Amino acid sequence: MRTLGLRYPAADRRPTVDRLHGHVVADPYRWLENPADPCTLAWQAAQDELWLTHAAELTNRYRFRAQVARFSDVGMVTPPVWRGERPFVLRRTARQDHPVLYVADQALIDPMALDPTGGTTLDHWQPSPDGSLLAFQLSRGGTEESSLYVMGTGTGQVLDGPIDRCRYSPVAWLPDSRAFYFVRDRQVWLHRIGSGSTPVLTREATYGLEISADGRWLAISAADGARNDVWLAEVSETFTLSVVQEGVDARTAPTVGRDGRLYVVTTAGAPAGRICVGDPLRPADWHELVPEDPEAPLSEIAILDDLLVVARTRYTIGELAVHDLRTGERLGDVALPGLGSIGSLTARPEGGHEVWFSYTDSVTPASVYRYDARTGETAVWAVPPGTVDVPRTEARQLVYRSADGTPIRMLVLAAPGPQVPRPTILYGYGGFGQPLTPTYSSFTLAWIEAGGVFVTANLRGGGEEGDTWHRAGRLHNKQRVFDDFVAAAETLIADGWTTPAQLGICGESNGGLLVGAALTQRPELFAAAVCSAPVLDMLRYQYFGLGASWIPEYGSVEDPDQFRDLLAYSPYHHVAEGNDYPAVLFTVFGGDTRVDPMHARKMCAALQHATDGSRPVLLRSEDGRGHGSSAVSRGVALAADLLAFLAAHTGLTR
Repeated sequence: MRTLGLRYPAADRRPTVDRLHGHVVADPYRWLENPADPCTLAWQAAQDELWLTHAAELTNRYRFRAQVARFSDVGMVTPPVWRGERPFVLRRTARQDHPVLYVADQALIDPMALDPTGGTTLDHWQPSPDGSLLAFQLSRGGTEESSLYVMGTGTGQVLDGPIDRCRYSPVAWLPDSRAFYFVRDRQVWLHRIGSGSTPVLTREATYGLEISADGRWLAISAADGARNDVWLAEVSETFTLSVVQEGVDARTAPTVGRDGRLYVVTTAGAPAGRICVGDPLRPADWHELVPEDPEAPLSEIAILDDLLVVARTRYTIGELAVHDLRTGERLGDVALPGLGSIGSLTARPEGGHEVWFSYTDSVTPASVYRYDARTGETAVWAVPPGTVDVPRTEARQLVYRSADGTPIRMLVLAAPGPQVPRPTILYGYGGFGQPLTPTYSSFTLAWIEAGGVFVTANLRGGGEEGDTWHRAGRLHNKQRVFDDFVAAAETLIADGWTTPAQLGICGESNGGLLVGAALTQRPELFAAAVCSAPVLDMLRYQYFGLGASWIPEYGSVEDPDQFRDLLAYSPYHHVAEGNDYPAVLFTVFGGDTRVDPMHARKMCAALQHATDGSRPVLLRSEDGRGHGSSAVSRGVALAADLLAFLAAHTGLTR
């Protein structure tokens, strides 16, 4: 690649400083926080031009676009949400930009029909108990700022709404299908169709809602980082809350079953999760039904007539077990198609003997399976509507040791052949208790088909090994996540999978923070880095986007001890002049209301000023898109650009 002589846009280094807890902290690019400032607009326009110039030199960009599009042509289908004999499913055919919501074979909501530009997304939906109505949420331009509507499923006519400020609101319908509880402006409301909404719980929080099948009990949870408070309310005009869990450092999810018992999935006293039972009339008094399996964190349950179907993840591999509903005894396992990931257990609200779930792995698109508890048989219920030939791929789960000796796992995917150093992408996340499990990815497969190696590291801070694993990588432990990632890179190099000249790193959102920390702490290890919608200024993050809600994960700059932890690794504050930094591509989205693009702008300017090498530091900005899901065609174009950039700077030429 021709990078020598690259001229970066001028970016004033202004004498802005903060005095925080006895420290003087420079912030020369604070002016880039304001997207409407004429100086920011001019700088961004120059960065756009610089990226387009570089992108034009990426000769394999369009080949990657064709390959990513081909592997995306499988489409998708989700497990059914049943109302009587009618299944509600999302389905996307090859070449469709957005999935369409169907009831049986009737299309209910097609985002492309609503907005041919592809800028409108269906964020959430929930049918009423009798299936006659559908509550659904739409947002535009990637903002995730949803508005809620109600549709008649028989006619497709919108009967109510919009109700604004319903970002990813849960919906809990009452049994008469004429009213529901929902969340608006971080408060719980009751909405009656055609009669408006009334707040019932005004203390602001991130709420979850679930109503019992008979409509008698409403479970309410309020999240606070790695813990939550949970209450049960008997649905009535008075709306009185009874405590299930309050002030306990654990995650707990309650539901009232058709048998009238309270079922509680909790990490209290069990970091990998256990199942307890109790009486909803005494919701704080529950006892253990299914004990913790310390090596297999519990992820989801489905309640059948006489059985519990329990999903767990054992070292990133999904498994399903069947337990007796009364005694909790483990009766056996549900046969699965392979070693992959399980998601979205669904059962009929009225009960029965069937459960549906999705299954995927690194080379298998997500299909829907049905388990019949009467026969013990598992069978395909629905497959994605497209077909594609995937490249031959070998998967190896490797165990390595981090800096403090902790064993960490990573999944290495590559085409069959001798283990020789090859261009490699190392991917990670390591935060918020989110596990990285095997999944079908057109991005990954396009890289492997081109001859590269793709590696996913299961870092602390994620949820791969339960709540303890998450806590080991949050707050004052955050540096461990970066150490785990660096140790993965060192292991791949030492074991002959790749070399520093062939190693690229990639991460999104919290994973962008991971990449930013890795490239500032160990720039010599990497040839290239892709940092997408990243969090990078850890002293200012809480004042932008949804940053304040991440304080339980990262800590607050206003706390002296947490400030010192944040300053110790904040990527923006650790850019040092004179380093030969890897080639870096930042990607940001104009509609992103979760992670403000200011992080990438400031970090890009800092790296462009500081780097002493010839490898480029670039910023790819895209309007009309946000942090979450978007039109498939936009995702394909982005993936192709990232792959082409990584290929060009790690030597992947095939």
